[in-house]
Amino acid sequence: MAIQTSFLPNFPHLLQGKAKPSQASVLAKGIDHLRHLSLPDLSGLLGPLFPPNFFATAPDSKPKRESIYTPTTLFWAFLFQVLNPGMACQGVVAKVRAWLITRPLNPKRPALGTSAFCEARSALSMKFVQAACDALRSKLTQHAPSVWLWCGHEVKVLDGTSVSMPDTFENQQRWPQPPAQKPGCGFPVASMLGVFCLSTGAWLGHALSKWSSHDLSLWRQVSHLLHKGDVLLGDAGLCAWTLMAELKARGVDTVFRLHQKRPKDLGIGRSLGHDQCLQIWQKPRHRPTQCPWDAAQWDALPEQLEVRIIKVPIVRKGFRTQCVWIATTLTDPSRYSAEQIAELYYRRWSIELFFRDIKTTMKMDILRCKTPAMVEKEICLHACAYNAIRLLILQSAIAHQSGLGRISFKGALDVLREWLPRAAEFADKPRKLAQWRDELLEAIASVTNPHRPERREPRAKKRRPKTHQLLTQPRHEFQEIPHRERYRKAA
Repeated sequence: MAIQTSFLPNFPHLLQGKAKPSQASVLAKGIDHLRHLSLPDLSGLLGPLFPPNFFATAPDSKPKRESIYTPTTLFWAFLFQVLNPGMACQGVVAKVRAWLITRPLNPKRPALGTSAFCEARSALSMKFVQAACDALRSKLTQHAPSVWLWCGHEVKVLDGTSVSMPDTFENQQRWPQPPAQKPGCGFPVASMLGVFCLSTGAWLGHALSKWSSHDLSLWRQVSHLLHKGDVLLGDAGLCAWTLMAELKARGVDTVFRLHQKRPKDLGIGRSLGHDQCLQIWQKPRHRPTQCPWDAAQWDALPEQLEVRIIKVPIVRKGFRTQCVWIATTLTDPSRYSAEQIAELYYRRWSIELFFRDIKTTMKMDILRCKTPAMVEKEICLHACAYNAIRLLILQSAIAHQSGLGRISFKGALDVLREWLPRAAEFADKPRKLAQWRDELLEAIASVTNPHRPERREPRAKKRRPKTHQLLTQPRHEFQEIPHRERYRKAA
């Protein structure tokens, strides 16, 4: 039997020690600590990533009238919500109020209601948000060293995905839900075409449209992101003659998977060696009716295009595809070997990992804003947060000679959240702030993914979902089955 009292009744209880806290209590305290982070911590940490005096010279950065919610304050508050997906507007308003209470020179304190904050956030200029996104993207691309180029080229990867958002009338008008979903039961879905830098993982730009839009129909909105000397990497959906011919005329080469309608025959064209040949693709006689290129752009395209076809056998365990056909405008086999191009196309899967970091780790798969204008701002803020973390990863890899592709994005995000509470403390202490940032970069360099070649992770869930009914009718018409857990459908 355990003894609950001391042998000496007058012995101080403080010297008897205390029980070791449970893991649950430690975790609860850690989560509660993260919830009480303030906005100055975020601005003190990520503010130096922007150019000097950016928030004073950016477009529409000056408030139109005296207000608590200035564009800079709204930017950091919105970014804080993006980095903390569970943070509601009420929590952000409370953090702004707590921040202003600590500033004795500012007598104004916002009310705890969310209407003023939501109205001010809706009025936040898209030019200001886009300028912040462009500033982070430019700094990220400038810090990328030349050793991470592929054969002297900067490789950019292009692919499409989709995002969901709240079911409001405005969102439905802009991005209708798929027809397979019943009216009142589905959600608006937007198709997004994203462009990323393969070496650094930088989010370079994106385009939005309806869920039914093909990736090529969004190409004109992101075409300015490619420059002479770049290499564009993509899947078979982008392997179109018009796109490859236009980029070749601009000095941009392409590496795509061969489209399924193209004949897979190495006997066509001139042989370049084992499992590769050079083909001449002729310009189609007539412009397709739904072609994204107008008549003037179509007429400016060349009459023929040299395309190198490479057959790559797959011998890796777990791959369902036994052979991959690649179409590329890199026609020099002595400078770009078939093995190099095959390995480059194998890295195309990196964009799927980039989308996973954005949609799963940063919770952008389901957006929260209720109007199209705010949805576009929310996506741009996700791009700002993503590129800021990528910039910290890049600086960490350069400073500590770590493999850029091995540093975990989720681990870096977790380290960032743990480091936030001390950012504002060192804001006016440059030497301590520099030392603190060096420690942060060292911590980010240590969160690396283990090398697991040919690792197989099936897409399956072990934890079962709750036994709630599916909403098969609009909510105001839906009738819930009583005692549904014991309900069995009649035979």
